Amino acid sequence: MAIKYDVVCIGDTTIDAFIRLHEASVHCNINHSKCEICMTFADKIPYETLEVVPAVGNASNVAVGLARLGFKAAMVAGIGDDLFGKQVLEQYDKEGVSKEFLKVNPGVATNYHFVLNYGAERTILIKHNSYQYVPVSSIGDTHWIYFSSIAESAVGMHDEVADYLEQHPSVKIGFNPGTFQIKLGAERLARIYKRTHVLFVNREEAQHILATEERDIKALSKRLHALGPKIVVITDGPEAAYASDGTGPAAPIQYTVPAYPDPKPPFERTGAGDAFSTGFIAALMSGFTVEQALSWAPIESMSVVRYTGAQKGLLTKKQLLDYLAKAPASYRVSTM
Repeated sequence: MAIKYDVVCIGDTTIDAFIRLHEASVHCNINHSKCEICMTFADKIPYETLEVVPAVGNASNVAVGLARLGFKAAMVAGIGDDLFGKQVLEQYDKEGVSKEFLKVNPGVATNYHFVLNYGAERTILIKHNSYQYVPVSSIGDTHWIYFSSIAESAVGMHDEVADYLEQHPSVKIGFNPGTFQIKLGAERLARIYKRTHVLFVNREEAQHILATEERDIKALSKRLHALGPKIVVITDGPEAAYASDGTGPAAPIQYTVPAYPDPKPPFERTGAGDAFSTGFIAALMSGFTVEQALSWAPIESMSVVRYTGAQKGLLTKKQLLDYLAKAPASYRVSTM
C-alpha cells in the first residue's frame, strides 16, 4: 500500500491576532532577564496595526512549511465549528495541507491567541481549549511524524503517539516539546524520547528537560542523547544553532552554524523556531546529512522573522536553495 503522506504533524492549531503596540515600555532586571512589558493602566492605548493569521501553532507551522517546500503534509488537530475554525480549514486548503485528520468539535471555540508586538519581540495571550482528536492509530503509514505543543487536556495523546511509534518502527519522529510537555517531565515521556529521531529544543528548554543549570551545549546534547534521540538540535537565540548526530565512536559528532546573515533587522520573531525545524526536517526528508540540514534551517528562520506571523516568510524549495547558493563564505557549518 502506497504511503499517502510524507509527514503527519500533530499538535494544536490556533488563530493569532498580532497587535503592534506603540505606547509601551519594557523593564528588565540587571541581567536583562525577567523582562516585563508595561502599558498605562485604565487608559485607552492606541495600537499601530492588527494582522490576523489563521492555522498557526508549532506543528501547524511546520506542516505549512513542509507543504510549501513540496512535501505531502497532513495535520492532526482539533478545531471548533465556528467562523475561526472555517478560517483554519481555508488556510490548509490554500497551503495544500491535508485536513483528513482534522477533527471539528461542535460547540467548542477554535483557539484564538493575541500577540502583542513591541519592537521585534512579542508577548502572547494564550488559551488552549479542550478538543476531541482523531486517534493517532488512524493515520496509518507515513514516513515522518512531527509532534509538538498540545493542550494539557490532551495528555493521553502522548501515549497514543508512543503506541503508534512502537507499532510503526520505520516511522521517524521529529519532537519539539512544548511548555506543557516539558512540564510533564522526561520520565513521563520516556517512550517518546526513546523513539525520537530528531529532538528540537532551545538551550533553556534543554535545561528544563534535564533539570539542570548546565549551559554547555556539548554537555546538554550528550545528556539529551541519553534519553534516546538519535539527533539533537539546540538553538541559542539569534546567535547560533547546534546539532549532534550520535554517530561518533566515543561521543556524538557535533556541528554549529551561525545565523544566516540578513542586512535587515528582524521585524517579528514569532515562528522562528518552527521555521528552523521545517528547514532541518526538510533536508533530512530530502536525503541530506545532519550537517547539510543545519545549513538549511537558519535560512527558513531568517526569512520568517522578516514578516508578521509564523508563516508568511516560509519558503519554497527554490527560494531556500537560492539563499543557500548566495550564502557568504562566513555562513558555514563547522564541527565543534
